[in-house]
Amino acid sequence: MFKKVIFTVFLGFQIVLLIAQNFKPIEDYMRIDARASDPLYTTYAAAMSRSHLYGDKAYKMDYYSDCNPISYSSDHAGTFFCIWKVDQVVIPRIGEFKSKPVIHYSFPDMAILEYEPFRGIRVKETFFVYSSAIALVNMEVRNIDVVSHEVAVYPILDNGIDSITVKEYTWASDGYLTERFESPYRLISSLKLEYGYPQHVSDFFTSGYPTSSYGAYNGNMDHFYNLIKTDFYSDRRSDSLKMNDTGSYNFIALHLKKRLKPGEVVTFRYLRGYQDQKSDPLNLIREVDSVKNLMLKTYYEDNLILYSKIPKIRFNSTDDKITYISAFNLVRGCMYPPSGKTTYNFYVFSRNPIWGWGHGHQVLHESLSMIAYAYMDPVSAEGSQRVYMEQQRDDGLIAYRHGPRGLEDYPHNNMSTTSAPFFSWINLEVYKAGKNKRFLRDAYTSGYRYMEWLMANRDTDHDGTFEWGPYGIIENVRDWYNAVFQVSAERYLDVDKEDISDELECLDLTLMIIKEFRCLSQMAQELGLVDDVRKWKQLADQTSVLVNERMWDDSTHFYYSINKKDHSFRFMTRDLRRQEIIGFLALWAGVAPKERADQIVAILTDTTRFWRRYGIPTLSAQDPWYSPYVDYCCKWNGPVWLLWNYMVYEGLRDYGYQEEAHELADKMIKSAVLQLTKNHNFWESYSPDNEVLNCPSNYIWDAILAKLFIDENQK
Repeated sequence: MFKKVIFTVFLGFQIVLLIAQNFKPIEDYMRIDARASDPLYTTYAAAMSRSHLYGDKAYKMDYYSDCNPISYSSDHAGTFFCIWKVDQVVIPRIGEFKSKPVIHYSFPDMAILEYEPFRGIRVKETFFVYSSAIALVNMEVRNIDVVSHEVAVYPILDNGIDSITVKEYTWASDGYLTERFESPYRLISSLKLEYGYPQHVSDFFTSGYPTSSYGAYNGNMDHFYNLIKTDFYSDRRSDSLKMNDTGSYNFIALHLKKRLKPGEVVTFRYLRGYQDQKSDPLNLIREVDSVKNLMLKTYYEDNLILYSKIPKIRFNSTDDKITYISAFNLVRGCMYPPSGKTTYNFYVFSRNPIWGWGHGHQVLHESLSMIAYAYMDPVSAEGSQRVYMEQQRDDGLIAYRHGPRGLEDYPHNNMSTTSAPFFSWINLEVYKAGKNKRFLRDAYTSGYRYMEWLMANRDTDHDGTFEWGPYGIIENVRDWYNAVFQVSAERYLDVDKEDISDELECLDLTLMIIKEFRCLSQMAQELGLVDDVRKWKQLADQTSVLVNERMWDDSTHFYYSINKKDHSFRFMTRDLRRQEIIGFLALWAGVAPKERADQIVAILTDTTRFWRRYGIPTLSAQDPWYSPYVDYCCKWNGPVWLLWNYMVYEGLRDYGYQEEAHELADKMIKSAVLQLTKNHNFWESYSPDNEVLNCPSNYIWDAILAKLFIDENQK
């Protein structure tokens, strides 16, 4: 028996040692040592298993602004940060640090950085979003000097221009319990309160290290600097904060301090907890208290395991490696566990900032991000696609949106609304990454049914090419400001008069359906369904013939949508021959004969039309409606959408235009790297010509860049 125990202990030790050895390669690979000007995505959200949809907080880390302290900001929920004081010298901002922050590791829920706020004081800081309700900052402070130093830190929770109501300071837990109002208003698509977003919320701001004092204040950080610095000769000089317990204030502060001998280390930890005021505040305090002594190493190792699956590309550029890791951080950070009407994990468009339309439900064109995500977590990517399968309607419809609130089909003129049919393409790519035959079988069955619905409901005149549904303004994925479907330049008419996509044989939808046919054929091949292989290939080939007969214009050497009634390039008085990015999807769908492919690639690579500095615009720069300005969301009259650029990239590669594909990849990466370097955000769309963007930030589908890097590495 004794020998058995010894053997078990020895075996356990060997397993632990083996795991530690296996961590070393991925740990080395994930070390990025990013500085302020590196293209690092710095938004962090709780791990999927510890997240919930409503009342969720993710944070943007600012480690790069010299005029600020290292800070963590959450959408409409204020900012928390720390002010340093060493030997009575206050260090209020990064620009005054002895050594500025370097990010050694960045994961979806965690950042590990190092800096020296003052000569002789080295800090290893870990920011960790533990859950939707709790985030913490852990600072391991080491005196590397030959003399002792008095080190003080002032963790602060600042609500900006809005006030915080201090309810009490809880001595037992060393923290402030506060209340505040959180507006549901968003510049782009406000939150719907009926879904459960809290407006009246409580915060608990506390420390894992004994506080020396605490205080609540009005004013700003310049005012606070004067409070903690004070004139050396003043008789009002004090080393204590106000110690006030109630009232209305702009910010609250804690005060932690320790005299460090040479070589001595102290760990300061401060935490922010958050919940709806309807919940018992004691529950919040207890939950935060349970995290005060959390061992962060376990969560760090969880992230190493998560990243152990991604392809380990050998990059020539540090910028490329950081962008690659950032793209995976983006998509993983948008994932939630099953809730509501779905039994599978799902994503939102962004965790921080949160905007109403992009929060809560999946849409097929955003699901293209799963093509990249499958290389990190194929099971989770499959789960996201299964949300559509489990909510698919009995007649085969996959609706415009699916998620925790169920199927949302936005019926219009007695017809349900679907989305851009990328379903089987995504499923095939997810299968290639995960090799799960059971998923492939289920996906094939679902894709088959969906394709039958599309053929029955999106070819209403039964002529073999396809029209968008009557609510085309959202179904065709091109939302606002596109030159073909949009009647007026200003878009001032109502939905039915403004959008004509249900009155045309639409090039984009027809090419997407051809791509779905081809993907279903490949899936059938993999599953050994010989008759189905032929069926789908035949449908793809037949529809391709129709596209080339009807939608190709010899005079301009390009593909266009056509009038549904007479198959002409005119709709009433309008010429439909407006060159858009969708013309190049003929390569992606495998439709263009080689001669025509050469002709449209010549148009693609024309710098006066589509071959712009930061990628392929949605509309030719020669078009009178062209605009390179990204001044709002959802614009298709010029901005660059990385996912649609990726489709063109894939088409170029399939047709053998490797040099052009590589150059396009460089443009796409350049557009993202520029923004990540400037503001450390991803964006919904990018300007083809300019550097300033005003559109939704941290948009999930930019994760396609990870797949782009993988493809480029496999040339």
